[in-house]
Amino acid sequence: MSHFDPQWLSLREPVDHRSRARGPQDACAHHFGARERITVLDLGSGTGSNLRASWLHLPTRQDWRLVDHDPIVLETAHRTLSAWAGASWWDAERLSFERRGKALTVSFERADLRTEAERLVASRPDLVTAAAFFDLVSFAWIDRLTHALADARLPLYAVLTYDGNARWKPGHPADAQVNAAFNEHQTRDKGFGPAAGTMAARHLSLALRAQGYAVDIGSSSWLVTEEDNSLIQALADGIEQAVGETGLVPADILTAWREAHKHPVRCEIGHVDLFARPL
Repeated sequence: MSHFDPQWLSLREPVDHRSRARGPQDACAHHFGARERITVLDLGSGTGSNLRASWLHLPTRQDWRLVDHDPIVLETAHRTLSAWAGASWWDAERLSFERRGKALTVSFERADLRTEAERLVASRPDLVTAAAFFDLVSFAWIDRLTHALADARLPLYAVLTYDGNARWKPGHPADAQVNAAFNEHQTRDKGFGPAAGTMAARHLSLALRAQGYAVDIGSSSWLVTEEDNSLIQALADGIEQAVGETGLVPADILTAWREAHKHPVRCEIGHVDLFARPL
């Protein structure tokens, strides 16, 4: 499976949080509005950013189960959440804390999501969630997960799924060529089979509707500016590396593209959020 540098995850967290679509977020909050307690399964949880963005919109008492395959990322999640929570304590390997009138417990679990997603869903949490994840998995994996969700009648809150759109300001003549090559790279196997890439959000939505779900969708595009310079440079470097691996853009054009985007004024990267609930 793909490995993500905790430093990259830290860089993207502020823009991830401010980019979330209001419609799906509000739909999720409304769905659980009458509840006092909720259990949440976070797939591909990374360093816990999804929790830090979602907790204020969920019931007063929350039990989170953070699942990832990477032990280094999970250890970073533990440290980061402990620091973010302030006063906290461990009880039977669970992090517990109170923040702004809400009480949270968090457990950390290493699992291979290629083969164990159905088992995790079968534990019947109240909510399954994932952030910046579904574009990395295959169409077949999405179909398997939606069947598991439907069997358990569980809602899904999936945020920040990449949709393939990128716009730079100022632009460069090779922008479209580079973006097309990057999107091709996104369909390569990330450990779950050929990735759904830019078609992931659409396929996920259709698969859920086919299982009898109501689906709320909203744009969560990144709007990255000069104030986000460290992120935008890391983003451009990552795109250059991925495109270089495809061989679809001549090296001199790719070098000129990267040089032109050393100090962009603005960059927009398209993402999609959705909340789906069984009818």
